[in-house]
Amino acid sequence: MIQQSKIVIKDLNLYYHEKQVVKELNLEIPQNEIFAIIGPSNSGITTTLRTLNRLCDLTFGARQEGEVLLDGKSIFNKNVNVTELRRKVGMVFDVPTPLPMSIFDNVAFGSNLNGKKSKAEVEEGVEKALRMSALWDDVKDRLNTPAARLSGGQQQRLCIARVLALEPEVILLDRPCSALDPISTAKIEDSLIQLKEQFTIIIAPHTIQQAGRIADRVAFMLMGDLIEQGITHEVFSVPKDKRTNDYLTGRFG
Repeated sequence: MIQQSKIVIKDLNLYYHEKQVVKELNLEIPQNEIFAIIGPSNSGITTTLRTLNRLCDLTFGARQEGEVLLDGKSIFNKNVNVTELRRKVGMVFDVPTPLPMSIFDNVAFGSNLNGKKSKAEVEEGVEKALRMSALWDDVKDRLNTPAARLSGGQQQRLCIARVLALEPEVILLDRPCSALDPISTAKIEDSLIQLKEQFTIIIAPHTIQQAGRIADRVAFMLMGDLIEQGITHEVFSVPKDKRTNDYLTGRFG
């Protein structure tokens, strides 16, 4: 049974200048699930993710038509506070981007943005976020060391912790494991499976296999078109569209 929808996308068209990169996209994304959007390069997946917290507003020439509803309310409404939207809908990118400061201060940056003021509250928020991202045990004795000294996988989990410190409702992940080794990838996947109990997670996975391992539902996009969507094991086992089957079996992509 489908959960209540956290995000509803209606007839969404996305453009860069005159080039259309997403065409008439319609999706309902349930809360407290992992929803994967898969497809080859140039399918409009990253643009779609960036639109869900209006990061595309920062790209010259980007524009949209259609609607995105978060808890039934349009994110494009002129009265929407975009900073607050990006707190509710946090994003983790493919390349880890720790801030040039300590491990603690990286995560505290998120806590401070969320309005936590007292030292005790910030410390509590940092520890909670690091635990949720499965990084606490790795770093609890060296919180004041530079984040740049962490491994790539640890840096990516730190970036996830920084988003979690904002206490978001939705987490967007754009190929978060693309540059990581299998062990680091497994740790992040395990974290995401735990985190869906508290958050709605939308991911552009690095591989089809990753989507199969962690996603409750999946949508397949090709050249800006939504080809197929559904429960992951159903789409993977019995795809309804030949293009989906061809992609899943490696005939292209």
